[in-house]
Amino acid sequence: MKTLLRILLTALAVVVLANILPGVHVTSYTSAIWVAVVLGLLRITVKPLLIFFTLPATIVTLGLFLFVINAVVILLADYVMGGSFVVDGFWIALLFSILLSFLQSVLFSFLEKDK
Repeated sequence: MKTLLRILLTALAVVVLANILPGVHVTSYTSAIWVAVVLGLLRITVKPLLIFFTLPATIVTLGLFLFVINAVVILLADYVMGGSFVVDGFWIALLFSILLSFLQSVLFSFLEKDK
């Protein structure tokens, strides 16, 4: 149940950011839910591989290269989703990933108060 709520909250964050940022477009609320699912799957499968293979660059930049990896994951989600989720470029993807992480932390904090 908590996973479903996290997916829906991520979809809500995607819709909000798509309305705020000029370079991010989502065609529908259903597409936003699919974006949340795809982002979750990419974060589980692809992101650890990217972190492993770029570990020297991450160490040299003191972890700042992880922002680049997050932007690449957003661009991969754009590629997987086809035309229903569009990110116009790398810098917009970087900004989107930073704002999405912030919004997710705020929204997910409401789920932690159930304990």
